[in-house]
Amino acid sequence: MCYTKGENMENKNNSATIFVVSDSIGETGELIAKACAIQFGDVIRRIEKYPFTLNKNQVDFIVSEAKRHNALIIHTLVMIDLKNYLINKAKENEIIEIDGVAPAINAIQNMTGIEPKREAGLNRKLNAEYFKKVEAVEFAVKYDDGKDSRGITKADLVLIGISRTSKTPLSMYLAYRNIKVCNFPLVPEVTPPKELFEISNKKIIGLTNDPEALIRIRKERLKEMGVRQGNSYANFDRIFNEISYADEIFHKIGCPIINVASKAIEETASIIMSILGSFEDE
Repeated sequence: MCYTKGENMENKNNSATIFVVSDSIGETGELIAKACAIQFGDVIRRIEKYPFTLNKNQVDFIVSEAKRHNALIIHTLVMIDLKNYLINKAKENEIIEIDGVAPAINAIQNMTGIEPKREAGLNRKLNAEYFKKVEAVEFAVKYDDGKDSRGITKADLVLIGISRTSKTPLSMYLAYRNIKVCNFPLVPEVTPPKELFEISNKKIIGLTNDPEALIRIRKERLKEMGVRQGNSYANFDRIFNEISYADEIFHKIGCPIINVASKAIEETASIIMSILGSFEDE
């Protein structure tokens, strides 16, 4: 931090301009500037951002503008050479500069003994990752349980299987790993959408379950719904018929099949991701 100008309070101006300099989009520096500015009412005339500052020519221009407008500089540069260049230039021109991230970075480095990455734009990359995850979750909701067969051609992964084979929870779990998942139920009385046979079978996973497990799960489901036990949904013959029908579809498509019986969602998801990874390596 450089305070080479106006150390005497009598020489202070009654208003100020803040330049925010960043090698990314400048959100962090702007938040710091605004948090400080609000403490001084209308004293701060303006806050001006200089994002994506990545070379010395840009620094030279910013420093000259700061000198012309008598502005102080708050910077969040993480590239050490460029940051030191700005600090030295500010000192030469008697401009106040404040490093907005160095105290925290240095403290964490001293505490952990780990060197910071010093890569520009990492926060922006993290934000992009976040929005990708949100997009995947919204996709899973939109194309859950066969709501729209158009999702089959748009998905990174399609899960197919009979009722109570964990299609929906798996879709949501994988969405949080940035995978766009569409799931489609297989019902003997309903012809599967043609899109299932038009996309690569490497994008499809068939889910099945043991008859005994399905009977138990479906009976509990019927109980929760207040439906009488005699419903064919939990009938052994019906379940056996559904499983056989699903097996026919799986083999016709030629997709991998996972039996979810006695498997936690995390375990099944791990198997799915391993399968997808093996296809990528081919």
